[in-house]
Amino acid sequence: MRVNKAIFPVAGLGTRFLPATKAQPKEMLPVVDKPLIQYAVEEAYAAGIRQMIFVNGRNKRAIPDHFDTGYELEHELEAAGKNELLAMVRSIKPDDMDCIYIRQPKALGLGHAVLCGQCVVVNEPFAVLLADDLMVGEPPVLAQMVEQFNERQASIVAVQEVPKEQTRRYGMVAGTMVNDRLMDMTQFVEKPAPEDAPSNLGVAGRYILTPAVFKEIANVPRGVGGEIQLTDGIASLMRNEKVFAYRYRGERYDCGSKEGFLQANVELALAHPELGAQFRAYLKTLEL
Repeated sequence: MRVNKAIFPVAGLGTRFLPATKAQPKEMLPVVDKPLIQYAVEEAYAAGIRQMIFVNGRNKRAIPDHFDTGYELEHELEAAGKNELLAMVRSIKPDDMDCIYIRQPKALGLGHAVLCGQCVVVNEPFAVLLADDLMVGEPPVLAQMVEQFNERQASIVAVQEVPKEQTRRYGMVAGTMVNDRLMDMTQFVEKPAPEDAPSNLGVAGRYILTPAVFKEIANVPRGVGGEIQLTDGIASLMRNEKVFAYRYRGERYDCGSKEGFLQANVELALAHPELGAQFRAYLKTLEL
């Protein structure tokens, strides 16, 4: 089985970033010069995925507009001889990439958003990427996970070490280590109190799942927050087939929080090939 499809749950309201997200999706907030959703799509594309499935909601037209062809813009850039900008705009959606949009009718949780993509995924393995989590790795984090999936042919979730006081923010996992980065999972608990966390490994926003998870999600009762939790669906899946946790190589920026979003902008600006040196020099002038 090969992973050729990815689900991007993008129906959230982004209330933590109001008023910036009052009229635009949080996934379109820019980090340096690209919106969050583009970073996630580029990561999926680099992992060999060519079908991008966006589970969106009302007032999310900016996302399909971003990945659509901008005829007027391209015409203006071409007429002005701005060929580098023209190539950059056209590269947002490569010719061999398909974008599919599905409306999530109600905000019933991440598990429900993933379930909305079943009609397109059908019986294939698929990835789930949360654009709030901007992941930077070499190779890209999802490509690392696809490599693991190709070897194991089983569901894989990305994990990272989490400070004990932050376990309420994450799905926490435990199990038997296969090697220094891969764990055969036996427990998966959504947002436990520090004293109830089964380990210090929390789930980051990247998953590769087998299609069997759809049945599990559809049958689990509502969990934390009264929502249909993806975590609960995966925990149920573990009763019938193996699920692995992969400690990825790279950095994660929690761009669902203002602090993480600002950190991502600073660090990616410093790494930017055109802006990095000048921005670093500017930061040195500040009295920090």
